[in-house]
Amino acid sequence: STVLLFSSILLMLKNNMNNEINESFTSMIIMSALLLKSGAAPFHFWFPNMMEGLTWMNALMLMTWQKIAPLMLISYLNIKNLLLISVILSVIIGAIGGLNQTSLRKLMAFSSINHLGWMLSSLMISESIWLIYFLFYSFLSFVLTFMFNIFKLFHLNQLFSWFVNSKILKFSLFMNFLSLGGLPPFLGFLPKWLVIQQLTLCNQYFLLTVMMMSTLITLFFYLRICYSAFMLNYFENNWVMEMNMNSSNTNLYLTMTFFSIFGLFLISLFFFMF
Repeated sequence: STVLLFSSILLMLKNNMNNEINESFTSMIIMSALLLKSGAAPFHFWFPNMMEGLTWMNALMLMTWQKIAPLMLISYLNIKNLLLISVILSVIIGAIGGLNQTSLRKLMAFSSINHLGWMLSSLMISESIWLIYFLFYSFLSFVLTFMFNIFKLFHLNQLFSWFVNSKILKFSLFMNFLSLGGLPPFLGFLPKWLVIQQLTLCNQYFLLTVMMMSTLITLFFYLRICYSAFMLNYFENNWVMEMNMNSSNTNLYLTMTFFSIFGLFLISLFFFMF
């Protein structure tokens, strides 16, 4: 925050001191401060560690709501070179950082860094696409964290000894994981689809290739988590914890999961109808 205020003061001084201060340099400082605030690479180091100490609802706030202000300000600056470096680093670090994580919160943090790379790249093209991406990402993150919060799941090993008496809930949770990863039949693919289409129109093929490769890596670590749930012949504990989920929470969760899984089909239907 201090850096941001300092660079804003420098910009004001520039207007008063007749071009003695380099404006592009000051804008880059502002941009760096805003990227630090939003948790984008290469200024991402605080983000996973911070997530590790938060409850799920606070983590959701940090992943979604807290990104709105810095990203809006970045859209006003729009320094292409710095933004491009940040996008490439964010998608790569978000993909590679999540590979050996066992903590679900850190996993979501690195996934968030990866998605942030996509959001920044959509900012370079148009604000409306960034807003669409952000809303879809927030929805999918909410569905997952809602579930993690109810069952107090914080580590991978908790997922494997969980939900034994309800295979549907377990299955639906991992479907949401795949949706967040951006696998095509699910809703999470739609915003990525829009970004991919716009980037190809702008001839940003190198950037697009890097982003898609990194998304494949994030999908790999999501699939590695989902593997045990989708396999029918895996071991489970016999001492089953009773489910502490009331009916309204279940209905809300299953409704959101329905939209997460079948959203792309529904939107396609609307498109063909109108």
